[in-house]
Amino acid sequence: MKLICKKDLLLQYINIVNKAVSNRTTLPILECILLTADDKGFVLTGNDLELGIKTASIDAEIIEIGEIAIEARIFNEIIRRLNGEEVSISTDEKNAVTIVCGSSEFTIMGQGGEDFPALPEVEQNQSYTLKQNDLRNMIRQTIFSIAQDNSKPVLTGELFEFGGDFLNIVSVDGYRISYRKNNLILSWGNNEVIVPGKTLSELNKILSQEDEDLVSLYVTDKHILFDLGTAVMVSRLIAGDFIRYEQSFSEDYKTEILIDKSELIQSLERASLVSRDNRKTPVRFKIKTNSLEITAKSDMGTAFEEVVAEIEGEEISIAFNPRYFIEALRSIDEERVRIHFTASLSPCTILPVEGDSFKYLILPLRM
Repeated sequence: MKLICKKDLLLQYINIVNKAVSNRTTLPILECILLTADDKGFVLTGNDLELGIKTASIDAEIIEIGEIAIEARIFNEIIRRLNGEEVSISTDEKNAVTIVCGSSEFTIMGQGGEDFPALPEVEQNQSYTLKQNDLRNMIRQTIFSIAQDNSKPVLTGELFEFGGDFLNIVSVDGYRISYRKNNLILSWGNNEVIVPGKTLSELNKILSQEDEDLVSLYVTDKHILFDLGTAVMVSRLIAGDFIRYEQSFSEDYKTEILIDKSELIQSLERASLVSRDNRKTPVRFKIKTNSLEITAKSDMGTAFEEVVAEIEGEEISIAFNPRYFIEALRSIDEERVRIHFTASLSPCTILPVEGDSFKYLILPLRM
């Protein structure tokens, strides 16, 4: 194999496929990036057997076709530190890789491309399509409440619920539920899959923030494929049944407050300063006729905050882990939110002032 391409362009694509390179494995080939140059172009591939990424064709002058697997860490470091504009990459029959750029020349050993695991085959006939920035925001606004332990594997991922012309993304960790809804540009039917949290975390790092960039999703029984145009990401799905989260959201409530999101976040952050452990020393909400009182008490001291809010319904006292509240509120882009309360030991629900684009449910703590 021999080719020449722009250093900055190559580095950009290395950073993308690196997200699918394994750092801890007994198979050295999984620590590599596969370089392929053929009549279709020059592409990079990373695959840790759970998540795989293949780039679109990279602009390059292909002098000789071939493929080679190169250890990702050293390849990334070499390309990143080169001071020229164009990089020449060539291999010999012993899998030695020569990298030349400017006044620098490196020769490192690679591995045969035939040993590199192929990405799973996913048919790309029927797609769900939406803006990349919309998907990026939906993941950002829900991923913080996936479960961190493997006692219930389905909760370590997020539910992708395709229904008609919309997509719901839901995460649950046993203490809270995060729900986001967004319209699809293209859809072909109802479906539900559970996507691993690791996949979504890495995907979010490469999704575009540009409004015109789209992403198409293709689903099989075992895999999901994200086509970003610049790259394709394929991930295994989590097998199992997601919890029936809809039953947790109730239309009934006894108290509703309409409140400024930023003021509530700042009050919660100040109140939680006296707490070493948010579970053992929660913040307490006392909802009165025209204000919300927030208090916290621990062996360090006490804190008191009063936040102006529009309140309808009964007075209520209830306690929460402040981190759960803060993380949900920070993910919301709107300036004001509605919060529904039912009883001191019943969960509360955070909702938009208008519409149904999000719902966050948080379980209370005993006072």
